[in-house]
Amino acid sequence: MPAVSMTVNGKPVTADVDPRTLLVQFLREELRLTGTHVGCDTSQCGACVVHVNGRAIKSCTVFALQLEGAKVATIEGLANGDQLHPMQEAFRDNHGLQCGFCTPGMIMAAVDIVNRKGHDLDEHTIRSELEGNLCRCTGYHNIVKAIAAGARAMGSGAAVTQKAAE
Repeated sequence: MPAVSMTVNGKPVTADVDPRTLLVQFLREELRLTGTHVGCDTSQCGACVVHVNGRAIKSCTVFALQLEGAKVATIEGLANGDQLHPMQEAFRDNHGLQCGFCTPGMIMAAVDIVNRKGHDLDEHTIRSELEGNLCRCTGYHNIVKAIAAGARAMGSGAAVTQKAAE
């Protein structure tokens, strides 16, 4: 089996993988980073969103071998020790989750939205940008509220540097 090397949440990792191993499988099964969820296996739900080289992707759409040398950030790498990332705090404080299954992917997508669109996000922009992330429990109202609050918090200097960006 071929080997793949990448940096995940700031730590170098190398493993032998089957060429058909998806990134989501590699993260969950090989590295035991189970915050990245498998929701649909068809790239439609967004539960598996992670950051690769600073951009959000659905980890069920790419093979682990394709990411040789890449920097990957998962929900486990977003917090700084016990200090939650501002977007994580905003989801908690604004009740942006129900069962929590989609939440890691939503948070990772939200951080990417802020990185691309800035800290002053309106409801229309947030809803439009979330089109690839599904939540089966809520009406998105609190998710949108949480993302707007998290974006403002990230803009106020409260942002925690992602380990993968180091």
